[in-house]
Amino acid sequence: MNAGIIIFVVLLVLAFLGLPIYLSIGIATLVAMLQAGFPLEAIAQKTFLGMNSASLLCIPLFILAGNIMAQGITQKLIAAANVPLGRVRGSLASVTVLSSALFGAISGSAVATAAAVGGMTVPAMKENGYDKNYAVACASCSSLLGPMIPPSISLVVYASLTECSIQKLFMATAIPAVFCTVCFLAYTLYYGHKMKLPKQPKTTAREKLMVLKDSIWALFMPIIVLGLIFGGICTVSEAAAISALYSAIVGMFIYRTVSFKNLLNTLYETTISVSAIMILVGLSKASAYVVISSQLPQLFMETMTSLVSSKFVVLLMINIIFLILGCLMEGNCIIVMMVPLMLNLVNSFGIDLIQFGILTCINIYIGCITPPVGVSLLVGTKLGDTSVGGAFKSCLPFFAISLVVLLLVSYVPSFTLWLPSVLAQ
Repeated sequence: MNAGIIIFVVLLVLAFLGLPIYLSIGIATLVAMLQAGFPLEAIAQKTFLGMNSASLLCIPLFILAGNIMAQGITQKLIAAANVPLGRVRGSLASVTVLSSALFGAISGSAVATAAAVGGMTVPAMKENGYDKNYAVACASCSSLLGPMIPPSISLVVYASLTECSIQKLFMATAIPAVFCTVCFLAYTLYYGHKMKLPKQPKTTAREKLMVLKDSIWALFMPIIVLGLIFGGICTVSEAAAISALYSAIVGMFIYRTVSFKNLLNTLYETTISVSAIMILVGLSKASAYVVISSQLPQLFMETMTSLVSSKFVVLLMINIIFLILGCLMEGNCIIVMMVPLMLNLVNSFGIDLIQFGILTCINIYIGCITPPVGVSLLVGTKLGDTSVGGAFKSCLPFFAISLVVLLLVSYVPSFTLWLPSVLAQ
């Protein structure tokens, strides 16, 4: 059997059995190498090569910044988002969307966004008479903005496999992310007006100014991160380091929500999270080496091109494959498994790798809210104490908006490529 196919089969079996993804891909790669007669030292060499990149330093630093921000600073972002939206009907849902977007500009993780923002807004929405399924759906779907708005851990993993510029990938996802945020906000405002949901208590201009003054240090965080990256002032890794340092200073000395002991615990939790991700990134290089050496990408490309000759249809088939896998598997696993397989096909049809990266990641972000795996939806249902079926039904309007964004990314290349081309000049 082809070594690349062995990796796919073993990986799928182990993943469905519940083994951690980094262990699944490591075992699958080892089994394929043994069966095909690859030198086993290659797995160590390729794994080290996969992790030996300065650009990957941004992963632990962005995760650390997000973990620190989740300790009280997120409340400041929610309070600031409530200032312009508090007097509209259903404002808590709109605040959830905007707060998720602001938090996403720091964390890069859908699950972290759902837990940090949804953990505060879902109970508040339930207390104010919102339908609990809608509250869960709003928080779960808004968490997609976490990784969609730069920075994104998934895009960094994609970049490590394709050697695309992380900075250009972050620029390319900005317009789809802003468009999705605006559409989510428009739907929450429409739903709030239709269902006559309650407004927040009226506040004076002085009170609003006091809230903004208190939140200013938290609001500077996403501005600093995105400004440094988009302005080309420093590399993505340097921006990540600045964000981690800034969040620690603000949390410990300005807002005083983070103690030295809490910081040590946060560093410990971040180390564990990062270790799993970095092992996954390293092993993905080893698995990609086996897949490519087995000629499986060429076989896949020849099969696909024999079936279809239209770029439109190819993009549609890629999206369908990713959407199905997104219902069943963890996002980074999909990237590691499918991207090396599809690169030849993508290149043969002239699809830009930056565009393909955004398309890939938006598909897996949508997977975060689609059962049965849908991790963000599962987090939301726990927060709202509701069923997955009921919550997903309320997710459908947000799901439809996400599909529109996906179609724009797929069939309007300038939707993703215009901003990188302008800022690169």
